[in-house]
Amino acid sequence: MDEAEILSIKQRFGIIGNSNLLNHAIEVAAQVAPTDMSVLITGESGSGKESFSKIIHHLSPRKHNQFIAINCGSIPEGTIDSELFGHEKGSFTGAHEARKGYFEVTNGGTIFLDEIGEMPLGTQARLLRVLENGEFIKVGSSKVQKTDVRVVAATNVNLMKSVEDGKFREDLYYRLSTVPIYVPPLRDRGKDIELLFRKFATDFAEKYRVKPIALTDDAREVLLKYRFPGNIRQLKNLVEQISVLSPDSKVVNTEKLVRYLPKDQSQLPTLYKDPSAGENFSERDLLYKVLFDMKKDMNDLKKFVLEVMKSESSGKEIIKDHSNLFEDLDQEIPPTLQSEEPVLLNLDNGTPEQDYDDHETTEIHDIAHETEEEELSLEKIEKELIIKALKKNNNKRKYAAQDLGISERTLYRKIKQYELEDL
Repeated sequence: MDEAEILSIKQRFGIIGNSNLLNHAIEVAAQVAPTDMSVLITGESGSGKESFSKIIHHLSPRKHNQFIAINCGSIPEGTIDSELFGHEKGSFTGAHEARKGYFEVTNGGTIFLDEIGEMPLGTQARLLRVLENGEFIKVGSSKVQKTDVRVVAATNVNLMKSVEDGKFREDLYYRLSTVPIYVPPLRDRGKDIELLFRKFATDFAEKYRVKPIALTDDAREVLLKYRFPGNIRQLKNLVEQISVLSPDSKVVNTEKLVRYLPKDQSQLPTLYKDPSAGENFSERDLLYKVLFDMKKDMNDLKKFVLEVMKSESSGKEIIKDHSNLFEDLDQEIPPTLQSEEPVLLNLDNGTPEQDYDDHETTEIHDIAHETEEEELSLEKIEKELIIKALKKNNNKRKYAAQDLGISERTLYRKIKQYELEDL
């Protein structure tokens, strides 16, 4: 598909942006549209997944038939079967008359099932039957009915994680994801953010009969660096607020822009949650991981220092006197550089010092005690994090090591160190 065709689709469906990820998603949607294949659209909430379902429907042979969008998360579990498949009169309390469901009403058309991950397991089994055989049964009926409906589903959660947790049927997942389409979050679309800002500014200027707002250069940089967890929906709300609440000045500088950004979303680095990771670590666990990484970095620094010291005569003496500092490294310390008894050094000339007074000796012991407690605390945190990673990955050490950000070799050594082989 060439650029002209992609541009035509954007103009027809009101899609703004030129990022490569966005263009690829549009291209896949256009290519799969003429078929009857099931499509699973993934992406964060507010990223514009419904627009892609409309592309698929309106570029398909079903375009003259009905298109219905349903949010599975907004329908109560007790009534979703009735909504989708219909019910017979008297089939449950309040069923005063028979009702047709969406799969019967939309026969020949397309149904967009948004937030498919929120669908109850019982309803998932009914949906699977529709996808495989085109058959369904109304609630309270025993009569099998046929329907010809194309299903396009969307989700903002990791369905494979839901499958592992027993919240989503594996067979339904593979049946739905015949063709997957990934809609990128706004923060990954680069300068598309600025294009969308201008579009919304123009729209709201016309709606409220005011002059369109415009960004200064420094405010534009702040906008492009903002993460936008609410994606396009959040950007649209932001532009509307500024358009309405800034009647005097329509030039938005950094100070004004920051006032409208959520206070808890500063431009400082933030912890990033991988959408593919599902329900991974709590904030406490993330803190553990940070500490774990800090210890790893410290070990790397120790290795570097050890290598440098080996090449220096004075360094060799320090290694010999403080070999305990390097015990947890993978590298072996030459026997000639190891000492059986700790030796205190005189910092002035590097010779053994025998004349420390009691006060100085006490201070040294206190420092050593604090260091030992700190190491024990880090070891406890490290052990807890390893146990959690192993349990999360069903004791698959390869994936646990990936979660922890360490090599398998290091993980095996740590498991042996903490006696976790039988976990």
